Amino acid sequence: MTIINSFDFSEKTTRSLEAINLSAEPIWIDDDASLADLCTRWSQQAAIAVDTEFMRSHTFYPHAGLIQVGDGRACYLIDPLAIKDFAPFATLMSDERVTKILHSSSEDLEVFRFLLGVIPSPLFDTQVAAAFAGFGFSIGYAGLVNATLSIELSKGETRSDWMQRPLSQSQLHYAALDVAYMPVIYGKLVQILRDHGRLTWVQDDCADLVRQAKVGSDGSDHWTKVKSAWKLSRQELAILKQLSDWREQEARDRDIPRNRIMKDATLFELAQRKPERTHQLSRFEGMPPRTQRTDGETILEIIEIARASDESLFPTSLPAPLVPAQNAYMKVFKHRMREIAETLDLPPEVLVRKKEYEAFVRSGMAGKWELPQRLLGWRKQVVGEALLSEAENL
Repeated sequence: MTIINSFDFSEKTTRSLEAINLSAEPIWIDDDASLADLCTRWSQQAAIAVDTEFMRSHTFYPHAGLIQVGDGRACYLIDPLAIKDFAPFATLMSDERVTKILHSSSEDLEVFRFLLGVIPSPLFDTQVAAAFAGFGFSIGYAGLVNATLSIELSKGETRSDWMQRPLSQSQLHYAALDVAYMPVIYGKLVQILRDHGRLTWVQDDCADLVRQAKVGSDGSDHWTKVKSAWKLSRQELAILKQLSDWREQEARDRDIPRNRIMKDATLFELAQRKPERTHQLSRFEGMPPRTQRTDGETILEIIEIARASDESLFPTSLPAPLVPAQNAYMKVFKHRMREIAETLDLPPEVLVRKKEYEAFVRSGMAGKWELPQRLLGWRKQVVGEALLSEAENL
């Protein structure tokens, strides 16, 4: 454990930290014993702020370069490249007595799942909370700090290399401030949400984020997200699915991005054109030469097996985009939701997502209007029943 004594905060930043009784000297944690002691102390708190800095540009998985914790007294910078025993921290992240405060948490949850094998819970996502507290939809951390505390933060190190050592003063400054103000903002948001009767809404939405992160995705449905896949025949979809599944497993095994093996557009073209010889693969735009050399035979074999499989095993056709008449229904529903959102002084996006409108419309076209799962909780009374009523009047 090392206090960074010569830390170069600006005078203005130092004053803002002192105003909330927070030490202006972050503490570097790079040994197991110090981390374990801190985890014991943090386990006695009601809430702690957490953030991560990671690298993923050349890998499939997000690799942590730094973990930040703010406990309301100081900022701690945990070095995941030096720590060997993360068990105490994993236990803390799973401790239901300690709320973990994160901002725009989806990528951080992936980092923790890969690094620790656990998802921080209970979670309080300040971006989610800010939308319900009147600070706008999808507000960034710097914007929220400015809106709640009138403090301006620099985001100059967003794309820097977090795996390098030593980290620069600018990186340390940026990382520390990412958790410095979060406990104070958390307190302000909780009070606003309680005053408006929306705290349980945020808690439910954050619990959903945790549940989704725990389940994760094995990538088995990625083929359904390939652009224009709905245009393919069932046999071509079988090829697309098998190629997508193979690429997914290879990307995970090699820890490289999917696109480094093959792009989605190339998968689509392979499924549509069905090449039979390795030399034909060079004609496919976006086919990396290395993939052709090392995996060409495998790709052709996957295509042939999928083509020859029993038709009963082919995937069902994917739904085409909504037709104009269905889009007209979408506009009616969105208009109604905007009216409700306006009365609540909320961004309409926090109430119903685009894909939920579409799923609702498709259910009606199939013969029975059914609310998507996310609209069956607190949203059912707030917006779900209005959607059903609107649909019945169409």
